[in-house]
Amino acid sequence: MVKILKDSYSVWWADLRILKSLWQRFLITSLTSPVLYLLAFGFGLGRGIEIGGVSYIEFVIPGIIALTAMNASFNGAGMKLNVDRLFYKCFDELLMSPISSLSIILGKSLIGVLRGLMVSSAFLAIGLAISSTRITPLFGLTLLLTCFTFSFMGVLAALLAKSHQDMATFSSLILTPMTFLGGTFFSLRDLPGWLKMILHLMPLVHSSRCLRAEALGRSFPWASFLVLLAFGIAFFLVCLSVLKRSSV
Repeated sequence: MVKILKDSYSVWWADLRILKSLWQRFLITSLTSPVLYLLAFGFGLGRGIEIGGVSYIEFVIPGIIALTAMNASFNGAGMKLNVDRLFYKCFDELLMSPISSLSIILGKSLIGVLRGLMVSSAFLAIGLAISSTRITPLFGLTLLLTCFTFSFMGVLAALLAKSHQDMATFSSLILTPMTFLGGTFFSLRDLPGWLKMILHLMPLVHSSRCLRAEALGRSFPWASFLVLLAFGIAFFLVCLSVLKRSSV
């Protein structure tokens, strides 16, 4: 176990050095979209609206945090790995090193987790300044799980991609629908039952539900937390399977 953690850190360290030199630029550019969402939906369209007895601004902030964690984690892990594999070709050297597939997956995912936590925490600070959002240990645990889940998804997409265009296609077909249909900007409560069943196949829906419940002091949806955990484990196991096949 100690060797796995050390090897994972070794894989993570190379990406961490790059982030260390670019973190300010990364943070500013990554915060642009969530801040614009907050201005457009929270202060624009949602002004004077209440959902479930709370103002729309308090309703939408946890959803945007989940969305921000998703995008930053997926792109932070997936896009970097995609470039390493298909442009620099340096990922092949990692595969030939005496490092287990488990350590490679964890190491490549950790950079996405760190990026996701950085951006979502920065946006959370904005949310705390303008709303009464509650922060609890369970909120933090859900945010961490969200970052891991979408970081594993990003690594999986990068391992399966045959070109840079494949990553753009994945984002358009998977991330974009989750962005607008994942319960970020509206409540799923009044949607038709068949549509809610489809939307609950999106991990972002469960992340938004858990974060919103804790932020607003409501009963925590443990079922959604377990579903989100199941998504994370599934993405991780598929990553391992794909990487082992590519190493043969």
